[in-house]
Amino acid sequence: MHKEFSPGPDAEKSFRFPDKGNIQRRKRCGEFLGRSAAFLAAALVVLLTVSIIYFIGSKGLATFTVHGVRVTEFLFSTQWWPDRPLEEGGPAVGSLTFILGSLLVSLLAVTVSAPLSVVVAVFMVEIAPVWGQRVLQPAIEILAGIPSVVYGYVGLSLLVPFIRNYLGGEGFSVLAGFIVLSIMILPTIISVSTDSLRALPPQWKEAALALGSTRWQTIRLVLVPAARSGLITAVVLGLARAFGEALAVQMVIGNTRTIPHSLLDPTITLTSAITMDMGYTIMGSLWNSALWSMGLILLFMSFLFIMVIRVVVRGGMVR
Repeated sequence: MHKEFSPGPDAEKSFRFPDKGNIQRRKRCGEFLGRSAAFLAAALVVLLTVSIIYFIGSKGLATFTVHGVRVTEFLFSTQWWPDRPLEEGGPAVGSLTFILGSLLVSLLAVTVSAPLSVVVAVFMVEIAPVWGQRVLQPAIEILAGIPSVVYGYVGLSLLVPFIRNYLGGEGFSVLAGFIVLSIMILPTIISVSTDSLRALPPQWKEAALALGSTRWQTIRLVLVPAARSGLITAVVLGLARAFGEALAVQMVIGNTRTIPHSLLDPTITLTSAITMDMGYTIMGSLWNSALWSMGLILLFMSFLFIMVIRVVVRGGMVR
């Protein structure tokens, strides 16, 4: 016969059930640490954003508050001579040429890139076979990963000589600048447009096909209008990317402080002027403050692009 096992008194003393109170305290402690870490990370991001805005704002506004330059003179004058002696009329810091150069190159780049990007996105989502998507997706990712200096160097080596030899001019031109930019912003617009089209409910496409629509009619009349908010967001993001680009454009645009009268004329952008002149200025001088004011214009344009995206996403501009 088997004897029943009964734990001795020492075994009973050594075995203890988990204390529910300790478990709850550990959970609360872990949750508190997690919330604290998340809050600190979010607060750090907000602090960095506010600090950058304050720093650029204080530096940029010094042109008007410290040096006494009128806002209208800075924004609407084309004279840029920040180191002109007082005997010859004093410094002049008009930035209209830089603003027009940035707007012209960026808008032309988006005009070329946006339709092509939307067509590629539609092809990838609705038309391309599986192997086509496997080829296009890595190609777009490679374009997105190429450094801007490489784009600029390729444009300097191939595009500028081609324009000079076959179209006229010096080669360094608005045409070269916006062609390079249009290629650079392709991945941004294509990626966001593709995500917008893939996010549409499949029932919409199935319903259109069930009603007798062809694939092209479904794309043109149902899918693209339904994804219009996301497509506009993609174009605005591409425009913001183009507006803030510096190095690639600087290498091919010519960097002359004149308003262009044709696509073959050279010009200069806000970002090019900042990167070229900032190293030659003294902190606190009018020249240095004027460059910070250009940075403030770029920051304002970024805010404008963000607001446009928020309005579009909420549906305020899309019917």
